[in-house]
Amino acid sequence: MKNTALTAVHEKLGAKMVPFAGYNMPLQYEGVNVEHETVRNGVGVFDVSHMGEFFLKGENALALIQKVTSNDASKLVDGKAQYSCLPNNEGGIVDDLIVYKIADNHYMLVVNASNIEKDWNWIAQHNDLGVEMINNSDAYSLLAIQGPKAAEAMQSLTAIDLTNMGYYTFQIGEFAGIKDVIISATGYTGSGGFEIYFKNEDAETVWNKVFEAGAAFGIKPIGLAARDTLRLEMGFCLYGNDINDTTSPLEAGLGWITKFDKEFTNSDNLKKQKEAGVTRKLVGFELIERGIPRHDYEIADANGNVVGIVTSGTQSPSLGKAIGMGYVPTELAAVDSEIYIRIRNKDIKAKVVKMPFYKK
Repeated sequence: MKNTALTAVHEKLGAKMVPFAGYNMPLQYEGVNVEHETVRNGVGVFDVSHMGEFFLKGENALALIQKVTSNDASKLVDGKAQYSCLPNNEGGIVDDLIVYKIADNHYMLVVNASNIEKDWNWIAQHNDLGVEMINNSDAYSLLAIQGPKAAEAMQSLTAIDLTNMGYYTFQIGEFAGIKDVIISATGYTGSGGFEIYFKNEDAETVWNKVFEAGAAFGIKPIGLAARDTLRLEMGFCLYGNDINDTTSPLEAGLGWITKFDKEFTNSDNLKKQKEAGVTRKLVGFELIERGIPRHDYEIADANGNVVGIVTSGTQSPSLGKAIGMGYVPTELAAVDSEIYIRIRNKDIKAKVVKMPFYKK
């Protein structure tokens, strides 16, 4: 199992450590509800150094990205990032990722930890364009500093204007006394904040300075458990749960990142699927009766027929309700449709709701 550059720090802080995507990662420190509320109302820090960073360089870098991703990366300007996915040849998704345009002919792709090798091989196999590919996943650390107080708490560490950074933009500059840090106004919580990329050797320095700067704002370390409840309240997909090699981006509600004004892997078949209409959709639901939905629980209709599965589920700390996502037939996908979640052989009534579940 791999450690991040900050594993010893988490252990010293008393974090409950668990294996995740091949890494030894902090699940929680004080508890999921406290950590969740810290991010919703203040500022918290996640060590997400397990994520993968690929750098693509050369005159055909954009052409390769256009070929393997579903979104239109030609729309990117320097300092802009874009959410996208890597479609496979069977109508599913290899991974979801973020594409960063550093400069003309120079891009960074940030991929999920569990898929680093898979994604690298997939992109490399399509690279007949002579693009220079560099896998720096093991050299970089990544902190997600999230919450409404993140900009104010971190401003003393950089000359970059954090308050006015647009969503999904980034800048490269000095942060916490370290040069060439990538500061990105992205995140997976829906509460604002930044993701900070830097070299492993600077990890403890950056961590300590972040906590010094944030002390007056009640900054806390946050584990993966709260990361999951925060992202689920926003209806953000988690690869391996809500999307995978067998789920189409159109079924998953990711039509907005699937652009048919260019050709990409399997675009012809996905276009046909769009024209014909999908037969199932990923929906959000909330339980009307008591119970908590979990990954892989069955979804039934009013007659007790199993019609789908829960892909993500939890008791929402912000809403005090049991919420989840899952795939259901299109005829049951409309808001207010009645569905049932099978919990310990009992069908618990739920209704389809519009996502995100949490609205600021």
